[in-house]
Amino acid sequence: MSSKKYISGLFIAGVISWAAWLMVVIKLNPFESTSLALALFFVSLFFVLLCTFTLGGFYIRRYMDRGELQRYQMATSLRQAILLSLCVNTCLFLLMLGLLSWWSGLLLVILITLAEFYMTKID
Repeated sequence: MSSKKYISGLFIAGVISWAAWLMVVIKLNPFESTSLALALFFVSLFFVLLCTFTLGGFYIRRYMDRGELQRYQMATSLRQAILLSLCVNTCLFLLMLGLLSWWSGLLLVILITLAEFYMTKID
């Protein structure tokens, strides 16, 4: 797949994800349909963050390092966006449950960072 198709597909998916997330935030009341509203909120937020972080990371990488192949820049951006989106969603979920403290958030960030280091070594 060419990089233009990948970027345009990711951009379209991002716009759809943003629309879905905004619709969930505006239309659903978490106090009435708790499980459905929360599941849709977290799933749509994950995809919003995934598309946004992937595109942002790709363009930052493209600007900073022009010598690297775009295929590797896209793969790295997608991997880091998945990890960052999981981190944000997990922190919000823990915050919703009242279990998020500074040390549990720091532990989660360290865990995600170690996972990224491990995946970087594999590449």
